[in-house]
Amino acid sequence: MSQAATVSSNNLPYADLPPIVAALFEAKAKKGLSFEAISKAIGRDEIWVAAAFYGQAKMSPEELEAVAKVLDIPTASVQSELGSHWWPNRGGLGPMPPTDPVLYRLYESVLVYGHAIKAVVHEKFGDGIMSMIDCKVNVTKKPDPKGDRVVLTFDGKFLPYAKW
Repeated sequence: MSQAATVSSNNLPYADLPPIVAALFEAKAKKGLSFEAISKAIGRDEIWVAAAFYGQAKMSPEELEAVAKVLDIPTASVQSELGSHWWPNRGGLGPMPPTDPVLYRLYESVLVYGHAIKAVVHEKFGDGIMSMIDCKVNVTKKPDPKGDRVVLTFDGKFLPYAKW
């Protein structure tokens, strides 16, 4: 007999999220689904779906219904907590700097290479920023004889600063 997966909504990062989020993660674990599998079922990218699970993206009523169906959770429960009345608090999840090793290394990558990346962006595009609003993020696994490599791709729209 398998044991049900549980997520304590008192622990970070779940404490700052609606309680239904714990149910989403528990149902995902119980069904043995990856974010990739859920994303294919609802027609979205796996990173976007994962972001939605962490309250960093807003699902439409149709997406909430599709996720509820895939996870066998009552649609009304998902809609009541993440429906049209709820909005993400993007970027407001967990401590800064992050303490999780994966998150800290991403943070560290910006600390170490951020100014260099910024300089190259300005050289290639001019005075502006890369949009995180209009951005696609991909994670791929690249085999390497020294150990598998993590390849992160941020594909964001360039937004020039306005002059007025």
